[in-house]
Amino acid sequence: MGMSAEDERAASPRDEEWPEAEKAEKLARGAALKWASGVFYRPEKLEGLGHYRRRETQRNSSIQSRLKSTVQSYLEGVSAGLEQLRSAAQEVQSVCQDLGAARWALLDSADHFQGLQQMRELMEEHVQLASVVQVLPQIFSVHEVFSHILQLLHGQHLLEAHVELMMVEQLRDDILSQLHLRGLSSAQATVLSYFSGLQDLNESLAKQLWDIVGSSLRLVREDPVLFVTAVRIIEREEKIDDTLLLEATFLPPGRPKGWRQKFYQVLQDTITGACFHAPRVDAEGPGLAKHLAALQKDIVSELRVVKDLMVQCVPAHYNILSVCTATLHQALSSHLQEILREDLDKQGLFLLLEWALRVYHSPEMMGHPDLLPEVDVSALDPLMSSELVDQTERRYVMKVKASVFEWMQRTLEVEFKEWFREEEPETDHQGFFQSALPAIVMQMLNENIQVASLITDSLQQKIYNMALEELEAFLGRLQEALVHCGKEHQQDRAVPKFYISHLLAVLNNNLALSNSVSSLHPDTACREVPASLQAALDRMQKKATQLLLEELLLDLQPLCLQLPSRKWLSGSQLVGSMCEVIDKYAKDFARVRKPVFTLLLAESELLVASQYLRALLQRKMVCKSREERGQLCQRLLQDATQLRELFCGLGLDRSQQSLEAVFALRELISLKDPALLSLEVVGFITKYPDVSDEHVSTLLDIRGDVSKEVRHVVLEMMAQHPQDLPEGYRPIFSTILVPVPELPFCLRKGKCA
Repeated sequence: MGMSAEDERAASPRDEEWPEAEKAEKLARGAALKWASGVFYRPEKLEGLGHYRRRETQRNSSIQSRLKSTVQSYLEGVSAGLEQLRSAAQEVQSVCQDLGAARWALLDSADHFQGLQQMRELMEEHVQLASVVQVLPQIFSVHEVFSHILQLLHGQHLLEAHVELMMVEQLRDDILSQLHLRGLSSAQATVLSYFSGLQDLNESLAKQLWDIVGSSLRLVREDPVLFVTAVRIIEREEKIDDTLLLEATFLPPGRPKGWRQKFYQVLQDTITGACFHAPRVDAEGPGLAKHLAALQKDIVSELRVVKDLMVQCVPAHYNILSVCTATLHQALSSHLQEILREDLDKQGLFLLLEWALRVYHSPEMMGHPDLLPEVDVSALDPLMSSELVDQTERRYVMKVKASVFEWMQRTLEVEFKEWFREEEPETDHQGFFQSALPAIVMQMLNENIQVASLITDSLQQKIYNMALEELEAFLGRLQEALVHCGKEHQQDRAVPKFYISHLLAVLNNNLALSNSVSSLHPDTACREVPASLQAALDRMQKKATQLLLEELLLDLQPLCLQLPSRKWLSGSQLVGSMCEVIDKYAKDFARVRKPVFTLLLAESELLVASQYLRALLQRKMVCKSREERGQLCQRLLQDATQLRELFCGLGLDRSQQSLEAVFALRELISLKDPALLSLEVVGFITKYPDVSDEHVSTLLDIRGDVSKEVRHVVLEMMAQHPQDLPEGYRPIFSTILVPVPELPFCLRKGKCA
């Protein structure tokens, strides 16, 4: 298995020359050893050694034969390639010899080439002269052709005139092109002067063409031949322009003419001129309505003519219907902006918005069955931009706002005069006082909101917001008018004669407005009244209620002044008289709807209770004996019971009454043992947390049997149990001011010691 010393010496030069071969041989030997160790790891496997040796010998022989075959084919290919290279080198050498001979031959013939150059120049000059001789008749007849073309133009034989005009132009352009190629720019002026008549003829032809295009809407209806002729001439000129621009070697004077672009311009001016070059538009509603109706009719009529007739007279690539539609659309947009610069009234702004946003796209105009589906303005910019629409809507809202304010002010003035009439306000079918004010106001606001809904949702929302703002401001002015009426009534209670009835009508009107406001909202699912408007309605109701209670107070005050007194204590009919006054007002209150009626009863009961307690506490009567205290408690019980039964009979539940404070106060006065007052007072202030120390001191004074020690204990107990007003509590004692007792350490009216 090992190598001999001779083999190693023989392999060493090769290894130095082919290091990769050495590495490959080592890898092969390692693989062979690994394979042999795996196969012959048992002694009995050595019996097959001869078989493996023969198999490997055969495989090595096969590999060597394939290698020899491969090397042999490579050697044959290299030999063939070397032979081809040898042959190519011989051919290249032969070609170089031939080229050298040709070079010497050309050098010998250089003198003969100079003679040929002179001949070439003479030939070119001959060709040019021959060309000039050929066109000389045409050049000499140019002015005669000019006259003929002019005659054709006068006779409106435009196609024939244009053919001859193109021939003359072609002649001029060929001459100018030849001069340009030879750099003879000085001669070009002479040629242009000779052909100067071409410019006038071109202008004359163009003028007739543009006159025809300007009358195209009429011509396509009456006789489209002239219009078709004009389009054919324009297309001829357009093709000449395109050809010259593509060649880009020489551009004759006056090119490109751009007559197709001029055609579009003249046509656009034509179709917009009849509609929009009108005298100044009337800014008032009726005049503007007539103008918009005329625009609608003219635009639809023109587009019908273009769609049905003109489209057939021009090539399809003109897109004439789309061009005319876009032109009218843009012109109309600019025209509407000009109209909006005027000081339009409310009706004018509405008409413009409705026309631009509704009528324009409707089947009556751009959506007309005769125009669809070819006419489509949906891909164009809006007729009025969103910014312009918003600006116009705001202008409209301001105009409506001024109108609403004016109407509301008139309504308020009429309402104010109604208050001073010598008759009661009108009543509904249930006998409740009312006036026409809520119906007028709500109808006015609702109509404006509904009208705005015909335009856009955004305009309707703007009008709705404005309506609520104006209604809130109107309630403020109505309240001011009510206060003014109240001041006049204070000066003379006979004016207005039916003051209370009208106050009740105001309350009913306010309730009607409150119930109707939610119906103004554009969204039926959202009927919430804004907080600021609800606050204004509440303030209005509070002010009318206050004025009614002031009237009740004025009638009760003479009776309350007699409280308390010995006469009252001995059993007078003072509270009975108060009940008569209250009952009289309750009958008036019955002319308002129930929510407000209940509120008036509750506020009246609170007023009566507070006035009764105020009279008792401010003009305190000190009981001199137990019998007198008992007599006072009995009177308080009778009065409070009588008043409570009165209000219960009127429909006010006992839980809503404040007269319970009189019963609670009676319990404090009727307490037999003064030592228990501290506990009773704590319960009293817990139920009525707005009771102050002064109120309790006054109550103790009324008893007439409370010592300083007991008073001190009671007040100390109150200090230890401060009370907070609970949410929803109706104060009764906090509105009652009691006289402040003189300080015990003040000796006299003079200075303090």
